[in-house]
Amino acid sequence: MFQDEMLKLANRSEFLEISINMKGNPKEELEKLVWDQMNMSSKNSGIGSRIRKLMGSLLVFICIAYIVCSLHLLMNTQSCWQSISCTMDCGKPKELTLAALNVSVKDSGSDTKKMAVTNIAVASEKISSIATDLKHIVFGIAASASLWETRKEYIKLWWRPDEMRGFVWLDKEVKPQRNKKEVLALPPLKISTDTSHFKYTNKQGHHSAIRISRIVSETFRLGLPDVHWFVMGDDDTVFVTENLVRVLSQYDHRQMYYIGSLSESHLQNIFFSYGMAYGGGGFAISFPLAKALESMQDDCIQRYPGLYGSDDRMQACMAELGVPLTKEPGFHQYDVYGNLFGLLAAHPVRPLVSLHHLDVVEPIFPNLTRVNALQHLFKPIKLDPAAILQQSICYDDDRKWSISVSWGYSVQIFRGIFSPRDLEMPSRTFLNWYRRADFTAYSFNTRPVTRHPCQKPFVFYLKNVKYDSPKRSDIISNYTKLEVAPPECRWRMASPETIDWIKVVKKPNTFVANKSPRRNCCRVISSKKRGMEIEVGQCREGEIISLQS
Repeated sequence: MFQDEMLKLANRSEFLEISINMKGNPKEELEKLVWDQMNMSSKNSGIGSRIRKLMGSLLVFICIAYIVCSLHLLMNTQSCWQSISCTMDCGKPKELTLAALNVSVKDSGSDTKKMAVTNIAVASEKISSIATDLKHIVFGIAASASLWETRKEYIKLWWRPDEMRGFVWLDKEVKPQRNKKEVLALPPLKISTDTSHFKYTNKQGHHSAIRISRIVSETFRLGLPDVHWFVMGDDDTVFVTENLVRVLSQYDHRQMYYIGSLSESHLQNIFFSYGMAYGGGGFAISFPLAKALESMQDDCIQRYPGLYGSDDRMQACMAELGVPLTKEPGFHQYDVYGNLFGLLAAHPVRPLVSLHHLDVVEPIFPNLTRVNALQHLFKPIKLDPAAILQQSICYDDDRKWSISVSWGYSVQIFRGIFSPRDLEMPSRTFLNWYRRADFTAYSFNTRPVTRHPCQKPFVFYLKNVKYDSPKRSDIISNYTKLEVAPPECRWRMASPETIDWIKVVKKPNTFVANKSPRRNCCRVISSKKRGMEIEVGQCREGEIISLQS
């Protein structure tokens, strides 16, 4: 109120001042002044109108540009995720593209944002699953100088020097190899750092366990570029590297992963841990986990002087880092003695990644040396590594036979009808690591080789394998019968002893990691007096594994 009164007084004083200063007729001067003020006001209002129109046009332009850019971004985002290439169609590195998309969806609507974020998460998983290749894996192979001359033959079977990176870590120098071709066929040799200052108090073990447990950390310190995974193995470990890549590609190497498998011996797993990966069968550690391990492992080792070996020391450090074991049944420790046939003929529905303890067990093919038998196994591996040892089960309806195919290795024919539930269990052709233990001491279900003489299987081993034509549309593998005396049987039914050969036809089958595991089906195409032809492939719609009535 006070301010309004002051404003009125000011206006009156201004009017009086104008009136006093007027010359001539005060009325005419006042009218002229008022007319000038009205003209000035109209000019100002015209300018303001034009400014308002300009601002309105600018606002409309900005809105249209925003809508167009938003639609363009959404369309490009959708096309980017559909293509899923290494750098994507957007032409940006994966990390930068994902970050940009995360920023762009902040200004979008709620539903659009949720959909875009979901697409980002799905695409991120796909990118990480296909990113790993063989060149991204670095192998650390534990070896001893005393066994190097014999064990290096196993490494030659799977090592590809032009495609792989890795090192053999020895306890001391070995005699220099004069054969340059052999030197190039093996990984570079390195001598482990002295570990004598680490305390070791286990009276049953050996101090070298500390040296072996530090191989991953020592390999990490070499600073090799572009590493996704560090894979540990022994000098008598044989890897199927194509399947190793398949398995590791399912996991995001940017996260902390500790991947491996257990022992076949329940007692071993009880004594050590069911949460420990066995290094002989091999295990994989992602780069971030290897980095964390390297920074703390030496201190960690000092806290466990009483542990027995290298694997339990590694698992103790994994526990301190809070990383559990991710189990992959394709890694095989093979803590058994005797014949591996029962285990190989009923392999899990997962890719074969590794074999171990090959000096302890019998050759996997009869009448061959251990190394030659493995060379024979690598023939089908070269043609279809994902399918090696994968079991298929079918029946000869006319003769009432049960048939189990372990592709690339063996075929078994049984008199009578065995359920798939029985045939998928390994037969006990092997002995437990603890020789006094019986079949209850395995960490998986097993079955006897035979419960009745007439049910003893007739075994056919791989003879050769090849593509059917230059087009490579089918793979033909031939199997011949193991010549042993047939068991006495008085069953009044056809005997498989008349069969001398089996031909198996299959199409190359790349293991698809993002699909649920399922066995292939097999079908008897023709069954003759002396031979049989079988087709192996993906199960058809509605097909089940049973005897057709």
